[in-house]
Amino acid sequence: MSESARFVRNVLVKAALLFVAANLLFAAFNPLAWLGGLSLYNGVLPGRLRLPFSEEPQKAYNLSLNSLEAMFASHVLTAAPKPADELRVLLLGDSSVWGFLLENEDTLAAQLNAAGLQAPDGRTLRFYNLGYPTISLTKDLLILDEAMRYEPDLIVWLVTLEALPREKQTFTPLVQHNPGRTRALIADYGLAIDPASPDFAEPDFLERTLWSQRRPLADLLRLQLLGPAWGATGVDQYIPPTYTPREEDLPADEDYYGLERDFSAADLAFDVLATGVQRAGETPVLIVNEPMFVSAGANSDIRYNFFYPRWAYDRYRALLAEEAARQGWRLADLWQAVGNGEYTNSAIHLTPAGEAQLAAALQSYILDSIPSSGE
Repeated sequence: MSESARFVRNVLVKAALLFVAANLLFAAFNPLAWLGGLSLYNGVLPGRLRLPFSEEPQKAYNLSLNSLEAMFASHVLTAAPKPADELRVLLLGDSSVWGFLLENEDTLAAQLNAAGLQAPDGRTLRFYNLGYPTISLTKDLLILDEAMRYEPDLIVWLVTLEALPREKQTFTPLVQHNPGRTRALIADYGLAIDPASPDFAEPDFLERTLWSQRRPLADLLRLQLLGPAWGATGVDQYIPPTYTPREEDLPADEDYYGLERDFSAADLAFDVLATGVQRAGETPVLIVNEPMFVSAGANSDIRYNFFYPRWAYDRYRALLAEEAARQGWRLADLWQAVGNGEYTNSAIHLTPAGEAQLAAALQSYILDSIPSSGE
């Protein structure tokens, strides 16, 4: 073998060994969470006003990923320590809180910030949008658990019945791809969620290698690369010029997740709500039954909207009120606080005017829930 051939062979062997070693080390140390916390946002780049999510990344300068660390590191909430004159309010919930089909300036958080609310001690209420698309209380709980690191003074948690069925708790990718965090909450608070649920994504050793994790790694990089365009334009969602309106005429279907008409609180994930209140500790939590569209079309005597048969939603509202009274929760039932003309492509997605109506309806509940400076 010639000298040059031996040199090429040695280079290839060393490269292969380095590749194998790098993959084994990556799998052993599993550094994705640490890497997710490295961010150009809130430094070189401005922080985002909502958690990263997008169905069309090329048009929205945004993308969906499953790293809570990266999501929070890109959010303006984590930009700096809380100012002394700020009363920090976190908004939790689904895509209606995140602001589907809304510009950032039209979201619930923005409308509440524009109101310029102040606490009796003079602190300004600043609202942070931690809503995230997909409907699941356990998804919200994961976000709340991470958000407690940032010293909230009040948590406003917008919920709807669709977030409470037991089977919805592990259906969302954010929960499925954070099994360790979810299992810790299950163990610490005794949640009625199967820690061995097949919904959880469980990569084995080989699936944790550098090679196998190239997609999540690419997502972390892409989030940073999209930052300059976000910073320059403020665009983080593609809003199409037209969309299919929420359904007015409904099917004559009265089933709701196989529940009986006299279902009990134990059939819904009220334990997840209770865990959120407990996890918040001394920070008050205001639970809001969010507004929804009520149809007047075909079969509207059977169903309120696409999501709910009337009997199921009515039963849920009664149980929510009972549970709130029993556990001492702060509750605002605002299910009809917004006019029916202010819903867009879903029974829970609002127009800018609808968000303004909700913000106005919420203000008194929020002001009544804020802690005094001595608490």
